[in-house]
Amino acid sequence: MTDQPKFAVIGGGSWATAIAKMLCVNLPEITWYMRNEEAIEHLKTYHHNPNYLSSVEFHIEQLRLTSDINEAVAAADYIIFAIPSAFLGGELKNLTESLEGKVIFSAIKGIVPETSLIVGEHFNKVYDIPLENIGVITGPCHAEEVALERLSYLTIACGDASKAKVVAKYLSSNYIKTKISDDIIGTEYAAMLKNIYAIAAGMAHGLGYGDNFQSVLMSNGIREMKKFIRKVHKMKRNINDSAYLGDLLVTGYSVFSRNRMFGNMIGKGYTVKSAMMEMSMVAEGYYATKSAWELNQGYGAKTPIIDAVHDILYEGKEAKKVFKKLTDKLD
Repeated sequence: MTDQPKFAVIGGGSWATAIAKMLCVNLPEITWYMRNEEAIEHLKTYHHNPNYLSSVEFHIEQLRLTSDINEAVAAADYIIFAIPSAFLGGELKNLTESLEGKVIFSAIKGIVPETSLIVGEHFNKVYDIPLENIGVITGPCHAEEVALERLSYLTIACGDASKAKVVAKYLSSNYIKTKISDDIIGTEYAAMLKNIYAIAAGMAHGLGYGDNFQSVLMSNGIREMKKFIRKVHKMKRNINDSAYLGDLLVTGYSVFSRNRMFGNMIGKGYTVKSAMMEMSMVAEGYYATKSAWELNQGYGAKTPIIDAVHDILYEGKEAKKVFKKLTDKLD
């Protein structure tokens, strides 16, 4: 690899747009794959993504735009995937270019439905990517605040610290602070689980619970997350670090959180289908809830919040009654 590695961003949504913006601060050119040809043409003409974070203006000479995922993969040393986990399998079906020797980083907060694996594990087991070539980009960080250039923090996790440092370097700027971690599995599971707890927080708000209950819910949420992750991957980690607790808090409380928004609608009485249609965005926590609940049938961690959200979203139980029972299980 050269002193300045080549990066590709895979995805056309808000996180992909935010990551492209961060990389363009430090690199003369990046490759950006998005399947929407109209969005590509709009970017070429008007220099912003028409559908997500449209306030972010790009210098078009820095973007190598393509609707061919194979072209993007071939052009890059480091490939950052930033598409909803529910759609990752479909995108990868179009991939014929080899991933051998590529460094794969996931900015995806969810589980791949086809394999019930987090994204890093999916690339390792399905595509034989060595673990030292797989990493995770996690928060606490909302794409909308990156667009506004508000001070934000990222944790870059990879088994190979030198590769984590490379990604951290090219995502850093005067408003993005980065740190590295070796907890690839834990940070990725935390990024998935916090979306479920954010849905729970939104449900509570929609049902009329106040700040006092929300604080108890989030306190129980971080402890529940710790129990779940310890069952999945036991290692020394501080669950109060920003990659775990910080990411949970911002997703649970922020007005930018689509998972909280989704939960709020469910709490107010929307059906899952109607809430998704009104949002016109993917709430990763919806898919993560089913996957986490199913995984935990084998792990056996005590997860009353995940169980409650699962009962409401997938068993059709009434949110008001489920939360009434949940309040007796929290402390």
